[in-house]
Amino acid sequence: MSTHHAAARRHLLEQGRARGLYSGAAWSLGDANGPYDRGWTGTRADGGAPLDGADLWDLASVTKPIVGLVVMALVERGVLGLDDTVGHHLDRYRDSPHAALTLAQLLDHTSGLPGGVPLYREHPTRESLLTALGTLECAAAPGTHVAYSSQGFILLGLIAEQATGRSLDALVTELVSTPLGLADLCFRPGPEQRARAVATEDCPWRGRTVTGEVHDENAVVLGGVAGHAGLFATLTDMERLARSLLGGGPPMLAPDTLALMTAPRTDHLNLRRALAWQGTDPHTSPVGDSFGPASYGHTGFTGTSLWIDPEAARYAILLTNRVHPDRAERGFAPLRREFHTVPVRP
Repeated sequence: MSTHHAAARRHLLEQGRARGLYSGAAWSLGDANGPYDRGWTGTRADGGAPLDGADLWDLASVTKPIVGLVVMALVERGVLGLDDTVGHHLDRYRDSPHAALTLAQLLDHTSGLPGGVPLYREHPTRESLLTALGTLECAAAPGTHVAYSSQGFILLGLIAEQATGRSLDALVTELVSTPLGLADLCFRPGPEQRARAVATEDCPWRGRTVTGEVHDENAVVLGGVAGHAGLFATLTDMERLARSLLGGGPPMLAPDTLALMTAPRTDHLNLRRALAWQGTDPHTSPVGDSFGPASYGHTGFTGTSLWIDPEAARYAILLTNRVHPDRAERGFAPLRREFHTVPVRP
């Protein structure tokens, strides 16, 4: 690892903090054996405690591929099938427009379900929100268009729970956290973890700065445990996850299952997607063009991302609180691309 490049990356992230893009950032770049550049800069909140590396980050939509790993583990065990339908598993949606949607369509965002619908505004309880989810109109015929949909992953979480008789948080613990030794990956952090949490938004809806509680409002109404958002983790947790995906830690999935999950599925459509992962499309990739065509990853609204390049055998993790103190766009997306394009080797 070039010390020059590591210094350039740190300087970039320190400048991002100075520009007010976030109060803090943590990062790691490495391979199956571990990190070769990692660090953190800034504070857990504006005027708050300095980051110390044990900080707990709201992963936001990086929750989705982790829930996807749970779903694929259940597929591998024969509990679920990619061609299973929503109506087959969830009685409440058996007569809904979504009954015929398949798990594969939910996972690769070709279900036609709309994306960031603020259901919480008119449906303040879990029951009313789930009922409203069943009445959403699809924007496209299933399988014809990629449209990023958190609502589809809410359904996936419910299906995993129904098929196993276990809660989604228990499934994440059993199938991801415990095998990989992820000490802090969790929904609904406890008091000790909340004391290490990085603040997100000064939320108008809640009337306070959110710290150690899921930022996503629909996830709040669902109780903090949902398929689309709600997981928290430390930098160390994310490094262990990345190493496992590169074959450097205990495997969560058989190699053939992971290959199936991460292979591009929608190149004939408008965007590149895999099962629960975003593919590296050179025109739309949030990490620029430095990751190869077989790369996959995911971003989160709070300013988080995980990216894997299996051909180059490397990963990149960036954790920030770019929604602190508010969610106004201040230029974070260009900084994220630049972070990923700083060379990693001499």
